[in-house]
This record gives sequence, structure tokens and C-alpha cells, in this order.
Amino acid sequence: VQLVESGGGLVQTGGSLRLSCVASGIIVSANTMHWYRQAPGKRRELVASITSGGSTNYLDSVKGRFTISRDNAKNTVYLQMISLNPEDTAVYYCYAQPIMTGYWGQGTQVTVSS
Repeated sequence: VQLVESGGGLVQTGGSLRLSCVASGIIVSANTMHWYRQAPGKRRELVASITSGGSTNYLDSVKGRFTISRDNAKNTVYLQMISLNPEDTAVYYCYAQPIMTGYWGQGTQVTVSS
């Protein structure tokens, strides 16, 4: 299993980014897929999830600003982020646990300047 994130970068407060997670070795539409983030000096936290049935869940602080989605044909999961603020600065990771073992991507850095 391999998860490869991309799309991070440096944006100003109020800006937008779309993160992508391209999966191989698993089928994203058959698994619950997650986006986590970890800010410097803080614990990794769950930001958003999408189940195989398409149900989504979000961290309270990102509700209404972030949207998780997937493209089954591309076997890719996305995290659309709008109205970004400096508190969103973190490394963002894609995660999946198809059976017993969990898999992480390498992460993509999101930096929001004030």
C-alpha cells in the first residue's frame, strides 16, 4: 500500500488549497480514508474522514471550511480547504487502515501566513 500526498504550500490567511492523496495497493472507494494533520509541537489530529459509503466526518474547527471527497476512477482522495488561517498550518497526512495495518503517506506541508 502506498499513499502519496501533494498539493500543500504557502498561502495567506483566507486562501485555499486542495490536497490530493493518490492511493495504490488499496481501493479508496472500498475503505474509510482519513486526513490527519500535525502542527509543530502538537499531537497528530484527525481532520476529516470519508467512509466507503460516502459518509464524511470533520474536526469541529474545520467544519464548513474543509471538504473531503474522492475520485474513484483516479483512486484519489482530496481535501479541499478554504478560508485557511494560521491555525491550519501543519503537515497533512493521508491515512488508511484496510485490514489490521494502518498506512500513512509521507505528508504535505501547509503553511498559512497571517
